[in-house]
Amino acid sequence: MTFVIAGGGLAAAKTAEALREQGYDGRLVLVGAEPHLPYERPPLSKDYLQGKSEREKIFVHDAAWYRTHHVELLQGTQVTGIDRAGHRLDLSGGERLGYDRLLLATGATPRRLPVPGADLDGVLYLRTVDDSERLRDTLATASRVAIVGAGWIGLEVAAAARAAGAQVSVLEAERQPLLRVLGPRIAAVFADLHREHDVDLRLGVQVSEITGEGGRASGVRLADGTHLPADAVIVGIGAAPNTGLAAEAGLKVDDGIVVDAGLRSSDPDIFAAGDVASAYHPLLGTHIRVEHWANALNQPAVAARSMLGQEAVYDRLPYFYTDQYDLGMEYTGLARPGHNDDVVVRGDLASRRFIAFWLDDGRVVAGMNVNIWDVTSQIQELIRSGRPVDRARLADFDTPLHEATL
Repeated sequence: MTFVIAGGGLAAAKTAEALREQGYDGRLVLVGAEPHLPYERPPLSKDYLQGKSEREKIFVHDAAWYRTHHVELLQGTQVTGIDRAGHRLDLSGGERLGYDRLLLATGATPRRLPVPGADLDGVLYLRTVDDSERLRDTLATASRVAIVGAGWIGLEVAAAARAAGAQVSVLEAERQPLLRVLGPRIAAVFADLHREHDVDLRLGVQVSEITGEGGRASGVRLADGTHLPADAVIVGIGAAPNTGLAAEAGLKVDDGIVVDAGLRSSDPDIFAAGDVASAYHPLLGTHIRVEHWANALNQPAVAARSMLGQEAVYDRLPYFYTDQYDLGMEYTGLARPGHNDDVVVRGDLASRRFIAFWLDDGRVVAGMNVNIWDVTSQIQELIRSGRPVDRARLADFDTPLHEATL
Protein backbone atom coordinates (compact mmCIF):
# COMPACT_ATOMS: atom_id res chain seq x y z
CA MET A 1 0.00 0.00 0.00
CA THR A 2 1.10 3.53 -0.78
CA PHE A 3 -0.57 6.52 0.86
CA VAL A 4 0.29 9.95 -0.56
CA ILE A 5 -0.30 13.32 1.08
CA ALA A 6 -0.24 16.38 -1.19
CA GLY A 7 0.56 19.46 0.87
CA GLY A 8 3.25 20.93 3.06
CA GLY A 9 1.39 22.51 5.96
CA LEU A 10 0.06 21.50 9.35
CA ALA A 11 -2.75 19.32 7.96
CA ALA A 12 -0.32 17.33 5.83
CA ALA A 13 2.18 16.74 8.63
CA LYS A 14 -0.47 15.84 11.20
CA THR A 15 -2.09 13.36 8.80
CA ALA A 16 1.25 11.62 8.37
CA GLU A 17 1.61 11.55 12.15
CA ALA A 18 -1.94 10.23 12.66
CA LEU A 19 -1.50 7.46 10.08
CA ARG A 20 1.58 6.15 11.85
CA GLU A 21 -0.04 6.47 15.27
CA GLN A 22 -3.08 4.55 14.02
CA GLY A 23 -0.94 1.67 12.82
CA TYR A 24 -0.44 2.27 9.12
CA ASP A 25 2.96 0.75 8.27
CA GLY A 26 2.92 0.96 4.48
CA ARG A 27 4.70 3.41 2.21
CA LEU A 28 3.89 7.03 3.11
CA VAL A 29 4.88 9.92 0.83
CA LEU A 30 4.40 13.61 1.60
CA VAL A 31 4.64 15.90 -1.44
CA GLY A 32 5.18 19.57 -0.52
CA ALA A 33 5.45 22.44 -2.99
CA GLU A 34 7.71 24.50 -0.72
CA PRO A 35 11.38 23.64 -0.04
CA HIS A 36 10.75 23.70 3.72
CA LEU A 37 9.65 21.08 6.20
CA PRO A 38 5.89 21.27 6.89
CA TYR A 39 5.15 24.19 9.18
CA GLU A 40 2.36 26.00 11.02
CA ARG A 41 1.01 29.29 9.68
CA PRO A 42 -0.38 31.26 12.69
CA PRO A 43 3.09 32.42 13.84
CA LEU A 44 3.69 33.94 10.41
CA SER A 45 1.37 36.85 11.24
CA LYS A 46 2.04 36.83 15.00
CA ASP A 47 5.19 36.03 17.00
CA TYR A 48 7.43 34.96 14.12
CA LEU A 49 6.56 38.07 12.12
CA GLN A 50 7.44 40.21 15.13
CA GLY A 51 10.71 38.39 15.76
CA LYS A 52 9.50 36.94 19.06
CA SER A 53 10.03 33.27 18.15
CA GLU A 54 12.70 31.26 16.38
CA ARG A 55 12.27 29.75 12.94
CA GLU A 56 12.60 26.18 14.26
CA LYS A 57 9.45 26.63 16.34
CA ILE A 58 7.18 26.95 13.32
CA PHE A 59 7.93 23.44 12.01
CA VAL A 60 5.49 20.67 12.92
CA HIS A 61 8.30 18.09 13.18
CA ASP A 62 12.03 18.18 12.68
CA ALA A 63 13.71 16.30 9.82
CA ALA A 64 14.63 13.39 12.10
CA TRP A 65 10.96 12.69 12.84
CA TYR A 66 10.21 12.00 9.17
CA ARG A 67 13.20 9.66 8.90
CA THR A 68 12.29 7.84 12.11
CA HIS A 69 8.70 7.36 11.00
CA HIS A 70 9.63 6.41 7.44
CA VAL A 71 7.82 9.31 5.80
CA GLU A 72 9.25 10.09 2.36
CA LEU A 73 9.47 13.86 1.92
CA LEU A 74 9.36 15.26 -1.60
CA GLN A 75 10.10 18.92 -0.90
CA GLY A 76 9.85 21.59 -3.56
CA THR A 77 7.60 19.27 -5.57
CA GLN A 78 4.02 19.69 -6.71
CA VAL A 79 1.36 17.21 -7.71
CA THR A 80 0.39 18.48 -11.16
CA GLY A 81 -2.18 15.88 -12.15
CA ILE A 82 -4.30 13.03 -10.78
CA ASP A 83 -5.01 9.94 -12.85
CA ARG A 84 -7.90 8.59 -10.81
CA ALA A 85 -8.46 5.51 -12.98
CA GLY A 86 -4.79 4.50 -12.87
CA HIS A 87 -4.24 5.69 -9.29
CA ARG A 88 -1.22 7.69 -10.37
CA LEU A 89 -0.01 11.22 -9.76
CA ASP A 90 1.98 13.45 -12.09
CA LEU A 91 4.70 15.37 -10.28
CA SER A 92 6.30 18.67 -11.25
CA GLY A 93 9.65 17.01 -11.93
CA GLY A 94 8.11 14.75 -14.57
CA GLU A 95 7.90 11.68 -12.36
CA ARG A 96 4.79 9.60 -11.76
CA LEU A 97 3.81 8.30 -8.35
CA GLY A 98 1.28 5.57 -7.68
CA TYR A 99 -1.14 5.75 -4.76
CA ASP A 100 -3.75 3.61 -3.05
CA ARG A 101 -5.11 6.48 -0.94
CA LEU A 102 -4.53 10.18 -1.52
CA LEU A 103 -5.05 13.09 0.86
CA LEU A 104 -5.27 16.59 -0.62
CA ALA A 105 -4.11 19.23 1.88
CA THR A 106 -3.23 21.83 -0.74
CA GLY A 107 -4.34 24.83 1.30
CA ALA A 108 -5.28 28.21 -0.11
CA THR A 109 -3.70 31.11 -2.01
CA PRO A 110 -4.07 34.81 -1.14
CA ARG A 111 -6.47 36.66 -3.42
CA ARG A 112 -4.65 39.17 -5.60
CA LEU A 113 -5.61 42.82 -5.70
CA PRO A 114 -6.99 43.52 -9.21
CA VAL A 115 -5.81 47.11 -9.68
CA PRO A 116 -3.07 48.81 -11.69
CA GLY A 117 0.30 48.67 -9.95
CA ALA A 118 -0.46 45.46 -8.05
CA ASP A 119 2.63 43.80 -9.55
CA LEU A 120 5.09 46.45 -8.36
CA ASP A 121 7.93 45.57 -6.01
CA GLY A 122 6.95 46.36 -2.45
CA VAL A 123 3.43 44.93 -2.82
CA LEU A 124 3.40 42.05 -0.35
CA TYR A 125 1.12 39.17 0.59
CA LEU A 126 1.32 36.86 3.58
CA ARG A 127 0.90 33.11 3.25
CA THR A 128 4.26 31.36 3.39
CA VAL A 129 7.25 31.49 5.72
CA ASP A 130 9.18 33.25 2.94
CA ASP A 131 6.39 35.86 2.76
CA SER A 132 6.61 36.37 6.53
CA GLU A 133 10.37 36.82 6.47
CA ARG A 134 10.16 39.25 3.56
CA LEU A 135 7.47 41.19 5.39
CA ARG A 136 9.46 41.20 8.65
CA ASP A 137 12.48 42.63 6.81
CA THR A 138 10.25 45.27 5.24
CA LEU A 139 8.74 46.32 8.57
CA ALA A 140 12.22 46.73 10.02
CA THR A 141 12.94 49.58 7.58
CA ALA A 142 9.57 50.95 6.40
CA SER A 143 8.34 54.17 7.96
CA ARG A 144 4.90 54.13 6.30
CA VAL A 145 2.84 51.04 5.51
CA ALA A 146 -0.52 50.72 3.76
CA ILE A 147 -2.55 47.58 4.41
CA VAL A 148 -5.39 46.71 2.06
CA GLY A 149 -8.03 44.67 3.88
CA ALA A 150 -9.12 44.69 7.53
CA GLY A 151 -9.59 40.97 8.06
CA TRP A 152 -7.66 38.89 10.57
CA ILE A 153 -4.42 38.91 8.56
CA GLY A 154 -4.63 42.63 7.83
CA LEU A 155 -5.23 43.56 11.45
CA GLU A 156 -2.55 41.23 12.83
CA VAL A 157 -0.04 42.68 10.37
CA ALA A 158 -1.15 46.18 11.35
CA ALA A 159 -0.39 45.37 14.99
CA ALA A 160 3.03 43.99 14.00
CA ALA A 161 3.77 47.07 11.89
CA ARG A 162 2.87 49.39 14.74
CA ALA A 163 5.08 47.36 17.09
CA ALA A 164 7.90 47.88 14.57
CA GLY A 165 7.31 51.63 14.72
CA ALA A 166 5.80 52.18 11.27
CA GLN A 167 2.95 54.55 10.52
CA VAL A 168 0.05 52.35 9.39
CA SER A 169 -2.99 52.96 7.21
CA VAL A 170 -5.58 50.18 6.93
CA LEU A 171 -7.96 50.43 3.97
CA GLU A 172 -11.22 48.48 4.08
CA ALA A 173 -14.18 48.45 1.71
CA GLU A 174 -16.70 47.53 4.43
CA ARG A 175 -17.96 50.01 7.02
CA GLN A 176 -16.21 48.12 9.84
CA PRO A 177 -13.26 45.72 10.05
CA LEU A 178 -14.25 42.04 10.28
CA LEU A 179 -17.85 43.01 9.63
CA ARG A 180 -18.87 39.79 7.86
CA VAL A 181 -17.38 37.68 10.65
CA LEU A 182 -18.38 39.60 13.76
CA GLY A 183 -21.27 41.88 12.83
CA PRO A 184 -21.33 45.63 13.49
CA ARG A 185 -21.35 45.71 17.29
CA ILE A 186 -18.29 43.54 17.95
CA ALA A 187 -16.46 44.70 14.83
CA ALA A 188 -16.45 48.18 16.37
CA VAL A 189 -14.30 46.82 19.23
CA PHE A 190 -11.50 46.06 16.79
CA ALA A 191 -11.90 49.39 15.03
CA ASP A 192 -11.50 51.20 18.36
CA LEU A 193 -8.55 49.00 19.32
CA HIS A 194 -6.54 49.92 16.24
CA ARG A 195 -7.44 53.59 16.34
CA GLU A 196 -6.24 53.72 19.96
CA HIS A 197 -2.90 52.44 18.67
CA ASP A 198 -2.74 55.26 16.10
CA VAL A 199 -3.67 53.21 13.06
CA ASP A 200 -5.19 55.33 10.30
CA LEU A 201 -8.24 53.15 9.76
CA ARG A 202 -10.14 54.12 6.63
CA LEU A 203 -13.45 52.33 6.19
CA GLY A 204 -15.81 52.20 3.24
CA VAL A 205 -13.03 53.02 0.77
CA GLN A 206 -11.99 51.48 -2.52
CA VAL A 207 -8.41 51.13 -3.77
CA SER A 208 -8.14 52.17 -7.42
CA GLU A 209 -4.37 52.01 -7.95
CA ILE A 210 -1.05 51.25 -6.35
CA THR A 211 1.31 54.02 -7.36
CA GLY A 212 5.00 53.46 -7.97
CA GLU A 213 8.34 55.05 -8.60
CA GLY A 214 11.15 53.21 -10.37
CA GLY A 215 9.21 49.96 -10.41
CA ARG A 216 8.52 50.02 -6.66
CA ALA A 217 5.30 50.78 -4.81
CA SER A 218 5.17 54.31 -3.44
CA GLY A 219 1.59 54.51 -2.19
CA VAL A 220 -2.09 53.80 -2.71
CA ARG A 221 -4.64 55.87 -4.56
CA LEU A 222 -8.27 55.58 -3.47
CA ALA A 223 -11.32 55.83 -5.70
CA ASP A 224 -12.04 59.35 -4.41
CA GLY A 225 -8.60 60.48 -5.57
CA THR A 226 -6.90 60.46 -2.16
CA HIS A 227 -3.26 59.38 -2.33
CA LEU A 228 -1.61 57.73 0.67
CA PRO A 229 2.21 57.53 0.45
CA ALA A 230 3.68 54.22 1.60
CA ASP A 231 7.03 52.42 1.58
CA ALA A 232 5.22 49.10 1.32
CA VAL A 233 1.71 47.93 0.49
CA ILE A 234 0.47 44.75 2.17
CA VAL A 235 -2.60 43.05 0.74
CA GLY A 236 -4.86 40.87 2.89
CA ILE A 237 -8.19 40.46 1.10
CA GLY A 238 -8.83 36.80 1.76
CA ALA A 239 -7.70 33.54 0.23
CA ALA A 240 -9.03 31.11 -2.37
CA PRO A 241 -8.81 27.34 -1.82
CA ASN A 242 -6.37 25.54 -4.11
CA THR A 243 -8.93 23.35 -5.86
CA GLY A 244 -7.51 23.37 -9.40
CA LEU A 245 -5.92 19.95 -9.10
CA ALA A 246 -9.12 18.42 -7.72
CA ALA A 247 -11.34 20.11 -10.31
CA GLU A 248 -9.17 18.94 -13.21
CA ALA A 249 -9.43 15.40 -11.84
CA GLY A 250 -13.23 15.64 -11.83
CA LEU A 251 -13.72 15.74 -8.08
CA LYS A 252 -16.70 17.67 -6.73
CA VAL A 253 -15.64 21.23 -5.93
CA ASP A 254 -17.71 24.03 -4.40
CA ASP A 255 -15.72 26.67 -2.47
CA GLY A 256 -13.28 23.90 -1.64
CA ILE A 257 -13.02 20.19 -2.25
CA VAL A 258 -16.39 18.83 -1.16
CA VAL A 259 -15.99 16.04 1.39
CA ASP A 260 -18.33 14.21 3.75
CA ALA A 261 -18.09 14.23 7.55
CA GLY A 262 -15.33 11.60 7.28
CA LEU A 263 -13.39 13.92 4.92
CA ARG A 264 -13.91 11.60 1.92
CA SER A 265 -14.22 13.29 -1.48
CA SER A 266 -16.46 12.18 -4.34
CA ASP A 267 -13.71 9.62 -5.14
CA PRO A 268 -13.58 6.88 -2.45
CA ASP A 269 -9.76 6.81 -2.50
CA ILE A 270 -9.22 10.57 -2.25
CA PHE A 271 -9.63 12.65 0.90
CA ALA A 272 -9.14 16.32 1.82
CA ALA A 273 -8.31 18.25 4.98
CA GLY A 274 -7.40 21.74 6.11
CA ASP A 275 -8.07 25.02 4.31
CA VAL A 276 -9.01 23.33 1.03
CA ALA A 277 -11.72 21.05 2.44
CA SER A 278 -15.40 21.97 2.36
CA ALA A 279 -16.57 19.39 4.87
CA TYR A 280 -20.08 18.40 5.88
CA HIS A 281 -20.61 19.28 9.53
CA PRO A 282 -23.24 17.03 11.15
CA LEU A 283 -24.10 19.49 13.93
CA LEU A 284 -24.46 22.49 11.63
CA GLY A 285 -26.14 20.45 8.90
CA THR A 286 -24.16 22.02 6.05
CA HIS A 287 -20.78 22.02 4.36
CA ILE A 288 -18.29 24.54 5.75
CA ARG A 289 -14.73 25.47 4.87
CA VAL A 290 -12.67 26.88 7.72
CA GLU A 291 -9.32 28.58 7.08
CA HIS A 292 -8.00 28.30 10.61
CA TRP A 293 -5.33 26.44 12.53
CA ALA A 294 -7.68 24.25 14.59
CA ASN A 295 -9.11 22.54 11.50
CA ALA A 296 -5.65 21.76 10.15
CA LEU A 297 -4.66 20.44 13.58
CA ASN A 298 -7.70 18.27 14.31
CA GLN A 299 -9.05 17.06 10.96
CA PRO A 300 -6.04 14.81 10.21
CA ALA A 301 -6.90 12.22 12.88
CA VAL A 302 -10.31 11.75 11.26
CA ALA A 303 -8.85 11.75 7.74
CA ALA A 304 -6.35 9.07 8.76
CA ARG A 305 -9.07 6.79 10.15
CA SER A 306 -11.11 7.24 6.98
CA MET A 307 -8.07 6.50 4.79
CA LEU A 308 -7.62 3.28 6.79
CA GLY A 309 -11.20 2.26 6.05
CA GLN A 310 -12.60 3.05 9.48
CA GLU A 311 -15.73 5.02 10.26
CA ALA A 312 -14.92 8.50 11.51
CA VAL A 313 -16.73 11.83 11.77
CA TYR A 314 -15.28 15.32 12.10
CA ASP A 315 -17.74 17.33 14.17
CA ARG A 316 -15.56 19.79 16.09
CA LEU A 317 -16.93 23.30 16.14
CA PRO A 318 -14.94 25.91 14.22
CA TYR A 319 -12.37 27.64 16.42
CA PHE A 320 -9.81 30.37 15.91
CA TYR A 321 -7.86 32.91 17.91
CA THR A 322 -6.00 36.17 17.51
CA ASP A 323 -3.58 38.33 19.48
CA GLN A 324 -3.43 42.05 18.71
CA TYR A 325 -1.70 44.52 21.05
CA ASP A 326 -3.11 43.76 24.50
CA LEU A 327 -6.16 41.91 23.15
CA GLY A 328 -6.28 38.14 23.14
CA MET A 329 -9.35 36.40 21.77
CA GLU A 330 -10.82 32.95 21.07
CA TYR A 331 -13.86 32.40 18.84
CA THR A 332 -15.89 29.20 18.82
CA GLY A 333 -18.80 28.24 16.56
CA LEU A 334 -20.15 29.90 13.45
CA ALA A 335 -22.30 33.00 13.12
CA ARG A 336 -23.02 33.33 9.43
CA PRO A 337 -22.67 36.65 7.58
CA GLY A 338 -26.01 38.42 7.57
CA HIS A 339 -27.06 36.55 10.71
CA ASN A 340 -24.58 37.98 13.19
CA ASP A 341 -26.27 41.08 14.58
CA ASP A 342 -28.10 39.42 17.50
CA VAL A 343 -25.39 39.56 20.17
CA VAL A 344 -25.48 39.22 23.95
CA VAL A 345 -22.44 40.56 25.80
CA ARG A 346 -21.25 39.33 29.19
CA GLY A 347 -18.71 41.85 30.48
CA ASP A 348 -17.51 45.24 29.28
CA LEU A 349 -16.79 46.06 25.63
CA ALA A 350 -15.01 49.31 26.53
CA SER A 351 -12.40 47.60 28.71
CA ARG A 352 -12.13 44.75 26.19
CA ARG A 353 -12.80 42.06 28.75
CA PHE A 354 -15.96 40.25 27.77
CA ILE A 355 -17.65 37.26 26.19
CA ALA A 356 -19.88 37.88 23.18
CA PHE A 357 -22.55 35.35 22.25
CA TRP A 358 -24.18 35.27 18.82
CA LEU A 359 -27.77 34.04 18.86
CA ASP A 360 -29.94 32.60 16.12
CA ASP A 361 -33.56 31.92 17.00
CA GLY A 362 -32.71 32.36 20.68
CA ARG A 363 -29.93 29.76 20.64
CA VAL A 364 -26.17 30.36 20.91
CA VAL A 365 -24.39 29.59 17.63
CA ALA A 366 -21.02 31.22 18.40
CA GLY A 367 -19.11 32.74 21.28
CA MET A 368 -16.01 34.90 21.52
CA ASN A 369 -14.07 35.38 24.74
CA VAL A 370 -11.83 38.45 24.83
CA ASN A 371 -9.16 38.61 27.55
CA ILE A 372 -11.16 36.01 29.51
CA TRP A 373 -9.81 32.47 29.50
CA ASP A 374 -10.75 28.85 30.17
CA VAL A 375 -14.33 29.21 28.97
CA THR A 376 -14.08 27.64 25.50
CA SER A 377 -15.43 24.25 26.60
CA GLN A 378 -18.41 25.91 28.30
CA ILE A 379 -19.18 27.91 25.15
CA GLN A 380 -18.97 24.73 23.11
CA GLU A 381 -21.44 23.02 25.43
CA LEU A 382 -23.89 25.91 25.05
CA ILE A 383 -23.70 25.70 21.27
CA ARG A 384 -23.94 21.92 21.13
CA SER A 385 -26.94 21.84 23.47
CA GLY A 386 -29.05 23.70 20.93
CA ARG A 387 -31.21 24.93 23.80
CA PRO A 388 -32.74 28.42 23.97
CA VAL A 389 -31.05 30.76 26.42
CA ASP A 390 -32.25 33.35 28.89
CA ARG A 391 -30.64 36.56 27.65
CA ALA A 392 -30.41 38.16 31.09
CA ARG A 393 -28.72 35.14 32.65
CA LEU A 394 -26.41 34.82 29.66
CA ALA A 395 -25.27 38.42 30.16
CA ASP A 396 -24.79 38.04 33.93
CA PHE A 397 -21.18 37.32 34.96
CA ASP A 398 -22.36 35.79 38.22
CA THR A 399 -24.48 33.15 36.46
CA PRO A 400 -22.61 30.00 35.41
CA LEU A 401 -22.92 29.52 31.67
CA HIS A 402 -24.56 26.11 32.02
CA GLU A 403 -27.39 27.82 33.95
CA ALA A 404 -28.11 30.32 31.14
CA THR A 405 -30.30 27.91 29.14
CA LEU A 406 -34.05 27.66 29.49
